[in-house]
Amino acid sequence: MPKHVLGPRNHTNPLIWCAAIICAILSVIVIVAGIVVFLGYLIIKPKVPQISVTSAQLDTLYFDQTSLLTVQVTILIRAENDNSKARASFYDTSFALSFRGQRIAYLVAEPFGVSANNTVEFNYVSQSTPIPLNPEDAEAVSLSLRRNVIDFELKGTTRTRWRVGLIGSVKFWLHLHCQLMLPVDSTRIFPGCSSRSK
Repeated sequence: MPKHVLGPRNHTNPLIWCAAIICAILSVIVIVAGIVVFLGYLIIKPKVPQISVTSAQLDTLYFDQTSLLTVQVTILIRAENDNSKARASFYDTSFALSFRGQRIAYLVAEPFGVSANNTVEFNYVSQSTPIPLNPEDAEAVSLSLRRNVIDFELKGTTRTRWRVGLIGSVKFWLHLHCQLMLPVDSTRIFPGCSSRSK
């Protein structure tokens, strides 16, 4: 009976074994880190801080025969941090108050912090310089005066950052877009619009 001659065995290169072991260790680390982050999220239940318009009122409105409009509006904006264990920072805060597409005033704030489960309010008093209106906008103001309500738009953004336990620092852009139907008799309104609104 003939004998089978076996050739040299092919052995796996030790470098390939080392690479496989390193990849396995890295995979385990990534899986464990994912579980820790997920459990941390479930335990802490982080909430995105919010901004909202608490109230607004038209203090003064001057509209003359030369179609120049001057207004003063008071707007109360609230920054809310509903996280029970994390302080939130707000920065790059800027809003624009407009009438029929014309900017009346910019509302800005320096970077500020809101402690856990707390709010900070900003009382903006925005007074415009005399705004020359085209005939269409002047007619819109006249109609608004007859209806005793004038429509403004408040639009802007702020950025927020807060630290969530083991997850680390979390950042979000917050967008606010609010239509303000302000009575001309200086009645305060409570629009209830916030960055939660979509």
